[in-house]
Amino acid sequence: MRRHFLSLGTALAVTCLYAAHAAEPTSSLPVTPDMIQTGSDIPAHVSMPPVERDYIKRDVMIPMRDGIKLHTVIVIPKDAKNAPMLLTRTPYNASKRASRDADAKTMRALLPQGDDVFVDGGYIRVFQDIRGKYGSQGDYVMTRPPIGPLNPTKTDDTTDAWDTVDWLVKNVPQGNGRVGMTGSSYEGWTVVMALLDPHPALKVASPESPMVDGWMGDDWFHYGAFRQPSLDYFAGQMAAAGSGVSLDRPDEDDYTTFLADVSTGNFATKAGLDQFPWWRRTKAHPAYDAFWQDQALDQLIVKKPLKVPTIWEQGLWDQEDMWGAIHSWMNLKAHHTQVPNILVMGPWRHSGVNYDGSTLGPLHFNGDTALWYRANVMRPFFDHYLKNAPDPHLDEAIIYNTGENHWDHFRNWLSDCGTSCMQKGERLYLQPDHGLAFKRTLPGTDSYVADPAHPVPFVERPYMMDGDPRWKPWLVSDQRFAESRPDVLTYETPVLDAPVRVSGVPTADLFATTTGTDADWVVKIIDVQPGHTPDNPKMGGYELPMSMDIFRGRYRQNFAHPSAIPAGQVQEYHFTLPAMNHVFLKGHRIMIQIQSSWFPLYDRNPQTFVPNIFDAKAPDYHSATQTIHRGGDHASAVWLPIVTAAP
Repeated sequence: MRRHFLSLGTALAVTCLYAAHAAEPTSSLPVTPDMIQTGSDIPAHVSMPPVERDYIKRDVMIPMRDGIKLHTVIVIPKDAKNAPMLLTRTPYNASKRASRDADAKTMRALLPQGDDVFVDGGYIRVFQDIRGKYGSQGDYVMTRPPIGPLNPTKTDDTTDAWDTVDWLVKNVPQGNGRVGMTGSSYEGWTVVMALLDPHPALKVASPESPMVDGWMGDDWFHYGAFRQPSLDYFAGQMAAAGSGVSLDRPDEDDYTTFLADVSTGNFATKAGLDQFPWWRRTKAHPAYDAFWQDQALDQLIVKKPLKVPTIWEQGLWDQEDMWGAIHSWMNLKAHHTQVPNILVMGPWRHSGVNYDGSTLGPLHFNGDTALWYRANVMRPFFDHYLKNAPDPHLDEAIIYNTGENHWDHFRNWLSDCGTSCMQKGERLYLQPDHGLAFKRTLPGTDSYVADPAHPVPFVERPYMMDGDPRWKPWLVSDQRFAESRPDVLTYETPVLDAPVRVSGVPTADLFATTTGTDADWVVKIIDVQPGHTPDNPKMGGYELPMSMDIFRGRYRQNFAHPSAIPAGQVQEYHFTLPAMNHVFLKGHRIMIQIQSSWFPLYDRNPQTFVPNIFDAKAPDYHSATQTIHRGGDHASAVWLPIVTAAP
């Protein structure tokens, strides 16, 4: 190949020629005055045309009776007249709750997904920061108790709700003088507090997954076993009036982290939580004493007649607040409340009612169940009391059937339940060779060794409580990983030759001995899918949890006064499990699993009785042999609320 080279002199000449031509003007057209660039391109005064929005947004500070002002965001449909108001009181930043898209041109895009049907209905939407959080003045107290022995002041979230409703009906001219309340979780708690003494203009309410009793079965404890994710929540809520902090982790697996710190109390001290008064109060009251009993809203709600028509809502797989809605509803039902007292339970996770309800984990339902509820149950109920719309005549309980995949409507659900809801049901007895049957068997036992140094995980490791995507759907996790452990007892029926329909509250009734002096008992009711599922191969053999909970043995006789378990002596542990409305289909199997730890979701029981497990030391933790008795006079069973016909 022939190559051509320019001499250095030639190259320089070419470069200079190019530069000369580049410097010449590219156009010979005349320059007009408007082309000349002088001064700043930033005008002295700028006035842009207003963005067209279909709503008006107001930020106000509403005064309470003691002079404290609470930050409130009011979103009003443009041109609204005689419109109802929907109020949510929140510890989670009212400005953010009312700004899903800060630049939204429509109210539908601005507000949370769960507000869709109310935006379509022309509602005025109100969010308020509770006392001491975000934009509101005053002191924040975690789930501030009602005025009384635990709260010697003259204000609580009942009076704050009353004063807020009073201000709204007097100062929002687009309103019609009627207010409804809703909110989930902590926000649901604020709704229940408002119901204790409601303002006359509060006409309807829906507490969603409300945090009602933090010791019995909502956020902080379940039957005395402490829920360790609460620690992150405490720091996030109370390290600042706004957003708090996340707790530092030395390991990417919380199983390892909490195991290394021995007790929950030790972890909390190292993490700096001892500086928070709420944690100090929680730590000082591990039993169900007056501190917890005097703020249990499911008990307080029946002290006066319920005045406000109410829908209580919760998810059948609510991983945070499984207790509050159904127990408040049951207590009011037992007291024969005169206003509508409705229970709705959908196939949802915690707060799932406000999002897409088509799926949960691997499960797929019959359409968007959450939207169906909001559009066909909640909105018509609220419209009736706030807009004089026709009465939807709801049944007292509307519960999703998680086996047949449809909604069931009950006119008189749990009719013989009473306040404790210890339904008799049919006893599904533990059998020899790890079987299950609806008949008592001869006496026998099964045993396992529970080692606090190797607790049973609640999901497969590794797991990080702060941000792990498995948290929301964990209650539908496949339980085969637990079945394979030697410290988990598994019992199951033969393959069902006919459906078994269960609707109500199941009860665990265990007879057990331990070589320790304290013990935890975890009981799970599981629907085992057929081994081969052609339409959904991933579900083949899937062990789907339907109802499960934990019970701390020291409280078997009295929740307020724990006592050591006598080693080697048979003790009965009788406790309810979360409600079910399910059909175990033909070809499926019913399974029961029993274990003595659920870590790191719940703190480890040292299996040696100590006055306060939060203070347990390493030498207190011992392995114990747990023996489950079956048959004879000590026939362990799960009482299933079996029904013979569809509702």
